[in-house]
Amino acid sequence: MGLEVAFPCDREGVLALLPHRDPFVWVSRIVNCKPGESIVAELDVDPELPLFAGHFPGHPVLPGVILMEALAQAACCCLLSENGQAGRIGYLAGIDKAKFRRTVLPGDTVSLEATITRNSSRMCVADVVARVEGEVCAQATQKYVMAKAQEEGEQ
Repeated sequence: MGLEVAFPCDREGVLALLPHRDPFVWVSRIVNCKPGESIVAELDVDPELPLFAGHFPGHPVLPGVILMEALAQAACCCLLSENGQAGRIGYLAGIDKAKFRRTVLPGDTVSLEATITRNSSRMCVADVVARVEGEVCAQATQKYVMAKAQEEGEQ
């Protein structure tokens, strides 16, 4: 059974799909989603994020690793919205061909795009692209292991 999230959706819909919680949710809304196939989501980069104090003082830039995490969360929203995936967790298992082409700054809205190219019961692959105002910021091929969430008390 899939989760009943209608697209487009706001943060509430994102939180219904993802197991992540603050301060590590990097998807603000989902603009469009074809469950198990493709997604366009957005991240509003909050200028007040504490990480900007250290990355970099006087010239704040969103770290590339956070951009890759945001893309992975968007792709996993797409995968978790598919029938039978509710309650699973997508673990980032690999990043291939990553390229960073433009800095992401405080106040930017980043478009997070993912196209699922392989979707099996355990391993999924997506081509991902992040853009600001239509300009490519980052792109990669990411791999995820889709696993059952552990029940409380399991080790």
